[in-house]
Amino acid sequence: MYNPLQAPSDPTTMAKKLRVLIAKPGLDGHDRGAKVIARSLRDAGMEVIYTGLRQTPEMIAEAALQEDVDAVGLSILSGAHMALVPRLLAQLRDQGQAHVAVLIGGIIPDEDIPLLREMGVAAVFGPGANTEAIIRAFQEAVAASPKAV
Repeated sequence: MYNPLQAPSDPTTMAKKLRVLIAKPGLDGHDRGAKVIARSLRDAGMEVIYTGLRQTPEMIAEAALQEDVDAVGLSILSGAHMALVPRLLAQLRDQGQAHVAVLIGGIIPDEDIPLLREMGVAAVFGPGANTEAIIRAFQEAVAASPKAV
């Protein structure tokens, strides 16, 4: 329906909506935090795909490829981040998706954060993280990520 108060759509001036995949890898069954983040990112204007619980790194990478996402957000409360994240990053690289930014949140010990960052994780958030900071981190990580050719 035509709305005279809305400017006509011009693809040359419209900003691309960020596409983000939110996933819960491993056997952890607590997804409230992931859903809160998914909703916050959506409310900030991003297109969000939520994969649900108990995803393998391979399933997450395949979903990222199929959905053509700009970033993947992982919620990990199980303590398995040092096993799951390297597998996901390798899978993304193997599928030609090294440009996809990966951010994680959950119960991550402080001593693991530098290691995760060295692996290529764009940002790491713990419990109680500010949603505005998380939104900004997704935007900045995608902006800084090299695009696929």
